Amino acid sequence: MVETETYTIEGPNGDSEDIELPAGLVDIFAEQGEEPTSVVGDVVVQAFAQQAHVVAHHSEGGAPADIAEINEKMEDLFEDRFGVALSDALGHSH
Repeated sequence: MVETETYTIEGPNGDSEDIELPAGLVDIFAEQGEEPTSVVGDVVVQAFAQQAHVVAHHSEGGAPADIAEINEKMEDLFEDRFGVALSDALGHSH
């Protein structure tokens, strides 16, 4: 049986949640010497960037201006973290 590892996410208001992942899963995505928390952070940023993109660009009827602005900021944060534009990482742009 595979053990689990617990990572804690803390919000800006001090609330927190523990997330359990199978032991070894984070290591699959890590580059040599990369800290596990950095890998988890990368996955969180990727997931939110992809989901914001979907809401902003693939929602029926288009997205409200505030969602478009949130998506633009998320794209900037993605590029800051990974050094590549989200549109390049996704293989398409709008």
